[in-house]
Amino acid sequence: MDSILILDFGSQYTQLIARRVRELNTYAEIKPWNGDWRTLLDTPAEDDALGRRWKGVILSGSPHSVRDADAPSPDLVGVRGRWPLLGVCFGAQWLAQFGGGLVEASDSREYGRAHLTRVDTGDRLFAGMSEGKQVWMSHGDTIQGVGAGARVTCSTADVEYAGFTYETEPTWGIQFHPEVYHSEEGLTLLRNFVHGICGCAADWTPAHFVDTTIEELKEKLAGDHVVLGLSGGVDSSVAAMLLHRAIGDRLHCIFVDNGLLRKHEFEEVLEGYEGMGLNVKGVRASERFYYALSGKTDPEAKRKAIGATFIEVFDEESNMLEGVKWLGQGTIYPDVIESVSATGGPSATIKSHHNVGGLPDFMKLEVVEPLRMLFKDEVRRVGREMGIDPQLLGRHPFPGPGLGIRILGEVTPEKVQLLQEADRIWIDKLKDHGHYDRVWQAGTILLPVQSVGVMGDERTYEQAVALRAVTSTDGMTADWVDFPHAFLAEVSNAIINKVRGINRVVYDISSKPPATIEWE
Repeated sequence: MDSILILDFGSQYTQLIARRVRELNTYAEIKPWNGDWRTLLDTPAEDDALGRRWKGVILSGSPHSVRDADAPSPDLVGVRGRWPLLGVCFGAQWLAQFGGGLVEASDSREYGRAHLTRVDTGDRLFAGMSEGKQVWMSHGDTIQGVGAGARVTCSTADVEYAGFTYETEPTWGIQFHPEVYHSEEGLTLLRNFVHGICGCAADWTPAHFVDTTIEELKEKLAGDHVVLGLSGGVDSSVAAMLLHRAIGDRLHCIFVDNGLLRKHEFEEVLEGYEGMGLNVKGVRASERFYYALSGKTDPEAKRKAIGATFIEVFDEESNMLEGVKWLGQGTIYPDVIESVSATGGPSATIKSHHNVGGLPDFMKLEVVEPLRMLFKDEVRRVGREMGIDPQLLGRHPFPGPGLGIRILGEVTPEKVQLLQEADRIWIDKLKDHGHYDRVWQAGTILLPVQSVGVMGDERTYEQAVALRAVTSTDGMTADWVDFPHAFLAEVSNAIINKVRGINRVVYDISSKPPATIEWE
């Protein structure tokens, strides 16, 4: 399988580079610049153990300046000239700086849209592209020179060295971000590099992944039994189907009702899994979770309490099974990438990942993660390839802690019931009006405030909820959805009239960043 290696210097866009390459049906893998990536390239051209043929390297952007004393500085000896190399943003500046060129601070930060005013379409990287097209800039430094043996391949009105290449080696640098949707011909440039220059075949397909993964699972698991915790979401469901096809009834699925699911979700999900032929046991444990959450208001404390209680319940149920040696998980690639620091230092904890970081010592199980190298959109394509119900695959992402982090403040059974009723109306209205499938994620948040209202001749003092709906491609960035005001008014009216205890509805118009999709 032809593959591209991406060296990550900490850019927020690194995952997007890998996703765009994979959209071209070529496998791409991300490694921290200061990690063990060199051992991959030092393997033979055909890596039989992993089934990869490394064909090229991409250097990502970075929040650092190449002029910083502690800036990333990769050792590319033996890489340049041996594999085609593409430096993006910081990667391009690093090539220029350490290739005899000059990088200086920009007069003003160059962030946002720009247009290519000169493009060398005779260069292989720019074949089929045209002048005047929009690109996306995001840098505070500017390349002022690229050194001997290099020539300019494209420019913008403000950036002369927007792109360059070296005459004696297959190495290119570009100051803009082709992986971002705002770069109009970015995918063409990446296709030129991946397929045209690196010569990668388009052999990374859902069908290929399903076939090879099932065979690998059969060999890895042999006659062993696996236990897997189902959540009702896309990731755990697709992971379960892959394992089911590999080992059949030796896969034991457990679906825990933590009391924080959406209205009727426990029953509906169990019914759906039975139709898929999975071996599933449903466990009701809401009282244990409510007890663990009693008195807790801090979001991180609530997440940890929910996670710890789930492990306790899951471990008890797992111990009732005989011969189980493996724990199956629906971990996907963004979870893995975000758990590794690309800069070599500590990363800030935005929120705890529910399935990354290992198991407690008392759970003596090995972990199998069949989706570990897939992005969310790839997981859905794999699910379609296996014939999984489109309604399940199209479900919005739902946080692992469930409604526990959509209730701001302490969680109680009464608040959960209130939120379940309001959220069901919100989701049903989205579906009824044809909005559900164009939304990445939607949910209702119960706010820790009460407000005065008037219903008939009575004064009320009841709860307020916020509605949230965003569009996104990967959850890393998101924009709020601009619904017609009449639709929002209909939803608000329905919630206030039908859910006793709520008298005010607001709509969240915050994008990510600076906000997050969830409120906690």
